[in-house]
Amino acid sequence: MKRKKGEKYGVSPNRYSQWYRKNEPSYAKCANGRRTGKVSARFGYESHNVCARYSTAGLKPAAIRSCISSSNSEGAEAAASGAPSSGAKPCVCSKKSITELSYRSEASSSFAMMLRRAAPASRRLFSTSVADTDVVIASYARTPIACFNGSFAPLQAPELGAIANVEAVKRANLEPGQIQEAFLGNVVSAGIGQAPARQSVLKAGFPNFIPCTTVNKVCASGMKSIAIGAQSLMSGSQQIVLAGGFESMTNVPHYLPKARAGYRLGNGTLVDGVIHDGLWDPYNNQHMGMCGEKCAEDFGFSRDDQDAFAIESYRRAVDASNRGFFKTEITPVTVKGRAGKSKVFDTDEEMFNTQPEKIPSLRTAFKKDGTITAANASTLNDGAAAMVLMTGAKARELGVTPLARIRGFADAAQDPVEFTIAPSKAVPLALHHAGLQMSDVDYHEINEAFSVVALANMRLMNIPHDRVNVNGGAVAIGHPIGMSGTRIVGTLISILKEKDATIGCASICNGGGGAGAMVIERLN
Repeated sequence: MKRKKGEKYGVSPNRYSQWYRKNEPSYAKCANGRRTGKVSARFGYESHNVCARYSTAGLKPAAIRSCISSSNSEGAEAAASGAPSSGAKPCVCSKKSITELSYRSEASSSFAMMLRRAAPASRRLFSTSVADTDVVIASYARTPIACFNGSFAPLQAPELGAIANVEAVKRANLEPGQIQEAFLGNVVSAGIGQAPARQSVLKAGFPNFIPCTTVNKVCASGMKSIAIGAQSLMSGSQQIVLAGGFESMTNVPHYLPKARAGYRLGNGTLVDGVIHDGLWDPYNNQHMGMCGEKCAEDFGFSRDDQDAFAIESYRRAVDASNRGFFKTEITPVTVKGRAGKSKVFDTDEEMFNTQPEKIPSLRTAFKKDGTITAANASTLNDGAAAMVLMTGAKARELGVTPLARIRGFADAAQDPVEFTIAPSKAVPLALHHAGLQMSDVDYHEINEAFSVVALANMRLMNIPHDRVNVNGGAVAIGHPIGMSGTRIVGTLISILKEKDATIGCASICNGGGGAGAMVIERLN
C-alpha cells in the first residue's frame, strides 16, 4: 500500500508541502557536481568527507557549494562576493584538508575566517543529534573524595553510595521510581553486609522493586557498571538505569583467617582487608605496587620522572579545585561529628593533604631501591559516584537534555603482572567499538593508580601529557577503588564541556591484568 505524503515523518498530507519546504535536505556539491554531504535543519548533516565538514562552520548550503568549488584565489573571491566560479577545478574533497584550503583563500578575508572556523572541527564528523537507540548519560554526581580515616570515616560505603544515587536521579529530573535497574561497583565488601548495591539503593529511599547488581572488577568496577548498564539499554532490556560505584576503604575490617578453627598456640596474624582484597596480586603473591615497580623498570621511568608527574597532578588538581571545576560534580555531604555537631563537606580532601615540595624526599614504599612512594602512587580514599543512563528515545520522551553519548567501550586483559599497561590494550578496542581513531580523541582520562601507569600508557599510545588528566588524576584527587571508574568518566564530561571539546576516552587498569576503556561524545 502506497504511503501518503508526509506519513513517514508523522505529518498530515495537507501540511506536507509546508513542512517539506522548511525541512528539505540541501546537498553540498564539489566542483564536479558530486553530492558530498547533506545539510538539514531537521536531521543534521550526514557525511564522511571533507566537503560537508564546512557545514560545521555554519555556512549555508549555497555557500558550501561555492566554497568547495573555489580551489584557487579567483574562485575564493567569487565565492566571497556571491558570483559564480569562473571554472570548475578537480574535486578537492578527498585531497585537501580544510586547513590547506584556508591558506589558498587569503584573497577573501571573510571566506578565510569561515574556513578557520571550520578547521578545528574538520577532523571530526560527529552530530549532536541523538538516535533513539543511542545510550546517553543524563546526569552525573559524586561525593567529595575523603582521605583515609578522614571526614567520611563515620559513613559506610552503601551510605556514601546512597548520597550519590539520590543526587544523580535528582539532576536527571526523574523520580526514583523511574529507575528500572541499578548496577553499582564495590570492591572490598567485607563487613558491609550482603548486596551492597541493593543497600545503597534502598538507603537512598528508592522503591524496593528496582533490581540491583553489585559489580566487582577491582579498580574498573565503576566503569564496568556503566558498560553493563549501557548493554542493558542497547539490548532493549531497560530504558533507564542507574550506574556508579562506591567505596569506604577506611571501614574495611582486618581479618582473623584462622579464628573459625581457633588459635591454639602462639601468635595470630591480622590480615588487612584493604590490602588482601583490594591491593594484592594473588597470582604472583605480591603487592600491586611491585607490579608498578616492574613497569617502571621495563620502561625506564626514574623516581624523578614519577615524582615530577605526581607534582604536576597535584598542581592541576588544586588549580581545578580552586577555580571551582569540581563543584559541578560534587554534592555536599553532611556528616555528624562528636557531640552531635554536623559538618558539611563539599571539597575533595586528598589534594590539600600533601605538600608537593616534600614529595622528592619521601621513602620508597615497596622496594628499598625502588621508585614508587606514597606520594607518586594513588591514595586510599572514601567516596561514591553515580550516573543515570537512558536511551535516546527515552530522553526525548521525557524532555531530558543529556550530557553525553556513550560511543563505545571495551575491556582487555593480559598477564596479571602487566596490569599497569592494560589500558593501552583496552583503548584501541573501545575506539574500534566507537568507530573512531586515536586522532579523533580530544582528551583522555587515564586513572593514575600509580604515576608510572599514566606515564607508560601515554608513551605506548603516543598521547601528549597536555591531553591527559588535564585537571589532575587519582594521585592527587584520590582513588576509592569502587568509585574511580565512574568518577573519571564523569570528570571527562566536565573537561569536554570546559574545553569546548567533543570526544573523550577514559581508561582504567584493574587487578588481574585487566583494564576498561570508554569513549564518550559530549552533546551540546
